[in-house]
Amino acid sequence: MGFFLEVLAGGLLAGVMYSLVAIGFVLIYKASGVFNFAQGAMVLFAALTFVSLLERGVPFWLSFVITLLAMVALALLIERAVLRPLVNRPPITLFMATLGLSYVIEGAAQALWGAQVHGLDLGIKDEPFEFAGLLLSQFDLFAAATAAVLVTTLSLLFSKTRIGLSLRAVADDPLAALAIGIRLQRIWAVVWAVAGFVGLVAGLLWGARLGVQFSLSLIVLKALPVLIIGGFTSIGGAIVGGLIIGASEKLAEVYIGPLIGGGIENWFPYVLALLFLLVRPAGLFGERAIERV
Repeated sequence: MGFFLEVLAGGLLAGVMYSLVAIGFVLIYKASGVFNFAQGAMVLFAALTFVSLLERGVPFWLSFVITLLAMVALALLIERAVLRPLVNRPPITLFMATLGLSYVIEGAAQALWGAQVHGLDLGIKDEPFEFAGLLLSQFDLFAAATAAVLVTTLSLLFSKTRIGLSLRAVADDPLAALAIGIRLQRIWAVVWAVAGFVGLVAGLLWGARLGVQFSLSLIVLKALPVLIIGGFTSIGGAIVGGLIIGASEKLAEVYIGPLIGGGIENWFPYVLALLFLLVRPAGLFGERAIERV
């Protein structure tokens, strides 16, 4: 039982890392209905910019501020140059636009900072930490605490502030929100800027875990099962989906993997997501879309 709890706790903490990426998708999808496939490239761009500034002698906090400003500027540029001209286009058009945009961002990052692999040290040792008899990763605990603070802040922002209420109105009915004077462009700009900040946080944590390399942009694929299970419109759902994916893949690898030869950790989340699509397509916390035909 102790080993089971240790594997479960490690999986839950690892799932938080997936949730950090998924939150960026949820923010943009909830406000504009766009599945931003470029979120993975934004995570890469943030991590690469930050570590490149550090390697050039820029202090840690100044590098963080400069990278944050760069991510907000990038997010606002994407919203104005890509999203705004494609308003009211079919969803597949917007998806393909963000898919192409991901390659543009990766190319820009390579042209700006180069293609070499970087190590990123945030000063957090990835060493075992004993808690209640369980050995847990200090880095995973830090990531979990960061995600908790981030989710709490976003929840307060979108439930207690005027901008948050406007976002909820836009998410429920964009035309009605426009009719009562809510400026959609302003809401979209705020949401994309916040998504840029979330991309920075996720980029730093994933960069410290895996190293800053171009394969970092592929973590977008890990966020897909999280979104399918949690729902595309719920920040809380992104966290719950991440915990489910993290725990299930670790437990499956330990207890089911040996029975079929191992190596199931990478594809088991997609099997779980497929089952959810068959049973509950909107996810655990997603909103069911009802359309008149």
